[in-house]
This record gives sequence, C-alpha cells and structure tokens, in this order.
Amino acid sequence: MNPLEVWYARVTAKDLIKTVPKGRRAKVQGRVDKALGRAGSEMDFPKLASTVGGHIGIRDTQPLIFHPEAAHAPEFRKLLDKVFTNYRETLPDDRRGLLDQYRVVDAAIKVVGIGSVGRRCWITLLMSATNDPLFLQFKEAVSSVLEPYAGKSVYAHHGQRVVIGQRLMQPSSDVFLGWVTVAGPQGPRQFYVRQLRDAKIKPMVETMDAELLRIYAKACGRVLARAHAKTGDQATISGISARAISSTRRWRTSRWPMRIRQSGITPRLRPQ
Repeated sequence: MNPLEVWYARVTAKDLIKTVPKGRRAKVQGRVDKALGRAGSEMDFPKLASTVGGHIGIRDTQPLIFHPEAAHAPEFRKLLDKVFTNYRETLPDDRRGLLDQYRVVDAAIKVVGIGSVGRRCWITLLMSATNDPLFLQFKEAVSSVLEPYAGKSVYAHHGQRVVIGQRLMQPSSDVFLGWVTVAGPQGPRQFYVRQLRDAKIKPMVETMDAELLRIYAKACGRVLARAHAKTGDQATISGISARAISSTRRWRTSRWPMRIRQSGITPRLRPQ
C-alpha cells in the first residue's frame, strides 16, 4: 500500500462483522446497534446532570463524581473560562467553530478507572443554544513510561503528546481532542481533553471460543499494523514482518514440529 492508501485505510464495524461466521453475525450486529443507540452526551445527561433552582449542573454522586470546595469559590468560574480559552487554541479552526456553539455550564471531579489511578480527572458540562448537552473529560497527562527507554517526547506538553499520538494512530479521532495546562495550588498540571463517552464496545474475550478469538486477534493485528505503518517506516516494517513470516513457515514445514509432536514433549524456554 502506498502512503495515501495507508492513511485512509480503516476497519469499520461492517468489515469486522463480515469476518464473523454468518450464524453469529446477528448477535454481533445487535451489540453494535446497542452501543450506537446509547452513545453520546444525550444519554449521559439524565444520569450525570440535574436542575437545582433553575440552574443546570453536574449531579454529585460521591465518591465517583463530586464538586470540590474550590468549585464553589467565586474565582472558579474565571479559572474555568480561562482553561477553556486555552484549550480552544489547541483545536483546529473548524473544531473551534463547533466548540463555540456551546457554553460552559459546570465542572466536577470524576474518579478515574484502574488504568489512570492517581491521575486527576474533571468532567465539564456544556450546553448549546437549544439546550443540547456535551460532556468533555479533562484527564491528567504525565510523562510516558517509555521515556527511560525511548527518550523524551518531542512534545513538551504531555497532553499534546497523547493527542497527537491518537490522531496519528486512529483513522477517526474524537473531534474535541485537545490539551491544556491548568494552574493549581500544587503547581501546573497538564491535561488532554476528549468527549466523556463515545460509541464503544468492550470485546468480551472471556466468552469467546477458539474461532471467535482467532477472528478477534486478526482484527487487532490488522488495526495495530495500520497504526505502525502510519506512524513509522512502513517499508522497513513490511520487510521485518515478511522475514518473520518466512521464518515461521520454514519452521512449520521442517521436521522438528512433527518430531516434537510425536515425542509428546512440551517445548519450554530455559531460564536465563
């Protein structure tokens, strides 16, 4: 594939469903339709927001979502407006026009999942002129765990590093991806911004049989290969992959696999 073909290549839900055995496609399609039906801020609004005294705001559901004391201070609104002004500058011009159709209403702290334990996370509620909600998530970004081995990123802002990485690897990224630095009592913190929720499906690997697991593994490999080809030297990667495949085929067609199977011995790696 040439660079343009790699850039525009993508794996859609329809592509994945076509790889599933016909007898199972209806179930997979049902999960996709369900995810699409519950995606977006409109579905989150009744669960996360409420109206108190005629004012719309994020509902406290401690300990997962809550307003800290600082959120009730008079200067908090000015800080919030400044944060969004700086975040807006990281968006492309067309996305700025989209963001400008919303106004910031409220912000609260949200407890993050296992993968981000110890990192700060805020959610913000925005409303359009026609009272359509939009939830954005501000997640703290710190140095990559790969820095000690691969060196520091070319991006000084860790939020920018995360955003640029997602834009490069994903064929279709969140339209509100951006980054911002927020001043706090313990010093400045770097964040990246995205929508709180989107249409996502969590593959239930634990329920897959061997056939579905192979299909899922191939799909993951295809998506990962595209990301590597788009962000790296695709010719070199292709050459390395070809040599690896060739070596595997030579091993499979040699006498050793047959001898091992006939002997009943399980190959094991020697400890170093």
